[in-house]
Amino acid sequence: MFIAILGVIVLVVGIVLKRSPEPAGRFSGTASVIGLVIVAVGLLLSIFKVIEPGKVGVQTLFGKVQDHVLESGLHIINPLVDITTFDIQTQTYTMSAVSNEGQKEGDDAIRVLSSDGLEVTIDLSVLYKVSADRAPFILQNIGVDYLDKIVRPVSRTAIRDNAVNYAAVDLYSTKRQEFQDKINRYITANFAKRGLELQQILVRNITLPASVRASIESKINAEQDAQKMQFVLQKERQEAERKRVEAQGIADYQKILSTGLSDKQLQYEAIKAQKEIALSPNAKVIIIGGKGNPIMLSDK
Repeated sequence: MFIAILGVIVLVVGIVLKRSPEPAGRFSGTASVIGLVIVAVGLLLSIFKVIEPGKVGVQTLFGKVQDHVLESGLHIINPLVDITTFDIQTQTYTMSAVSNEGQKEGDDAIRVLSSDGLEVTIDLSVLYKVSADRAPFILQNIGVDYLDKIVRPVSRTAIRDNAVNYAAVDLYSTKRQEFQDKINRYITANFAKRGLELQQILVRNITLPASVRASIESKINAEQDAQKMQFVLQKERQEAERKRVEAQGIADYQKILSTGLSDKQLQYEAIKAQKEIALSPNAKVIIIGGKGNPIMLSDK
């Protein structure tokens, strides 16, 4: 539209030159032609509007927002209409304690008080997008700076309002998922009222006070020591059970020998043993015991 306005200015200059005395008057025709050409080109460029992929256009005519949304592609529009584009792709807004990691410079983490009065630092990332059909509503009621007006304050308020219901240790461990689900529902409802669509909430990091972290580490170490001791005790019980079974087996064996073997059988076993010794090539002296005096035999 700026080009068309420039053409009008050149055309007006041509008309003024036409009424001027020579030699300026001789350029009036040329200026008028150039002005008309510029106006025509400007109008053509203003009529055709290309919306880039992943964006939508909202039309404004004399300050009034039009309800019709221009999707990505080529459109023929009223040259007097202003077009405001909105990105409808997924966007990420990060609030982190690490400098230059989020959209804000410096430490932008959220600091809240837990139910037990401890200060907890939370890093958060919000994945969201603009609802294409609600883009005119956003332009009319919020404006293009919806990030600072809606996304940031709503997300930080959700964290603070829900964190006060949890103890610091619970936020860090057992109740972390429950906490994340609550703020997800809170932000989803608030975004939907304002033409935004929440994709996902990422609680990236929860930092506890140093004293609490030390207490947690001490508790973990104590639990590990207790588990180790349980393992040692179980091993000792198993060893004691093994020895008991072994002793019982020996006792049972001795009982069987004492009650199941007769004198005749023992004498027979002794003779067999002595016979095997006598047949051995290493045997030089054989002692045979009996009821009387022992007899000693020698191969010499």
